[in-house]
Amino acid sequence: MLQHAITFDNVSFEINQTKLLKNISGTFYKGQITTLIGPSGAGKTTLLKLCNGLISASCGQIMIEHDNIELIEPTTLRRKVGIALQSAPLLKTSVYENLALPRKLQEQKLNEEEALSFLQAVGLDKEFLMREAIDLSGGQKQKLSIARTLVNQSEVLLLDEITSALDPKSVREIEELVVQLNVQYGVTIIWITHNIEQAKRLGHYTWLLKEGQLIDAAQTEILFQSDNPVVQSFIQRGNER
Repeated sequence: MLQHAITFDNVSFEINQTKLLKNISGTFYKGQITTLIGPSGAGKTTLLKLCNGLISASCGQIMIEHDNIELIEPTTLRRKVGIALQSAPLLKTSVYENLALPRKLQEQKLNEEEALSFLQAVGLDKEFLMREAIDLSGGQKQKLSIARTLVNQSEVLLLDEITSALDPKSVREIEELVVQLNVQYGVTIIWITHNIEQAKRLGHYTWLLKEGQLIDAAQTEILFQSDNPVVQSFIQRGNER
């Protein structure tokens, strides 16, 4: 039996009287990669932000394992549930200082030996440690962004379109890295992607959202064989791009 990492129970999110998410219920399983697919404006990023408390649900309940998300102290929650965004926002300083930021926020220090181990975990050589983060390539910035989440030893990693602006070689490297983190460290991954083939390759499970609603959620191979016309229509359009 798979354990629950994050569970949504009838969750909605509304802003300015517009519902961006409507009565979402479903489970992200521990140690699994779940890909989130759906057209632009479907509510995928909103759902991701709910998972680590960047925003709060308008109604319904979100559980992190057995704890209500509203009862978890925010810094504790964001150590447990890390996030890496498409833009890979980094400090305009050294790679080392970027890696040290999560510890600094906790009034702790990250020594160089630890920093090097995190770089090694994401496939960056030690020579990168004192380089300026803004001088890195797109793929290297994403690796650094992921390494920074590892400093917190996050059990869940939220990924928002992190390969969409990368060249094919960098996409492969990031995909291999994420799979390695999942297999080697048991990190639960929730990954938004507009790439249908990427969702097929990487997802143990896949959720399809449209217009703020969860259309279907299943093991990836089952979802992509669904006879639901909405699912099939979306997959067909994705394959035609």
